[in-house]
Amino acid sequence: MKARFLFPYWCRFLGYACIVAHIPVMLIRKGLDFDPPGSPEGPELFNSHHLFFMTTTLLMLIGLILVAFAKEKIEDEQISQLRLDSLQWAVYLNYLILVITLAFTRTSDFWDIVHVNLWVPLVFFIVRFRWVIFRLNRSLKLEK
Repeated sequence: MKARFLFPYWCRFLGYACIVAHIPVMLIRKGLDFDPPGSPEGPELFNSHHLFFMTTTLLMLIGLILVAFAKEKIEDEQISQLRLDSLQWAVYLNYLILVITLAFTRTSDFWDIVHVNLWVPLVFFIVRFRWVIFRLNRSLKLEK
């Protein structure tokens, strides 16, 4: 994976800030039962509920992208290979979940399937990449 397509190192912290800002807003929304009545396919496409949903979803998505694709302090070939392997695992997992959800859900659950496939690849990529780097750093410390 080419490092020239990655965001600068400081973008990771901006991404974490977006994620942290998204979580309490969504918890408050769920706690106040702010969901609009009716189906998401209703005629009111750009009402306040839809705009709120789009804003918070984009905030979380931008945060995840910034965290996932920000450079490391030291970006070398090993980090690039770990990043590529983690991305490959994330794509495999995403399509496995997609096939399973398409096979075992009704067509009315389409929005849930889209929502899951929006978050799963990025979250799994971030978790696996960070876990592999953590294990690598721990093994290097044990060798010293």
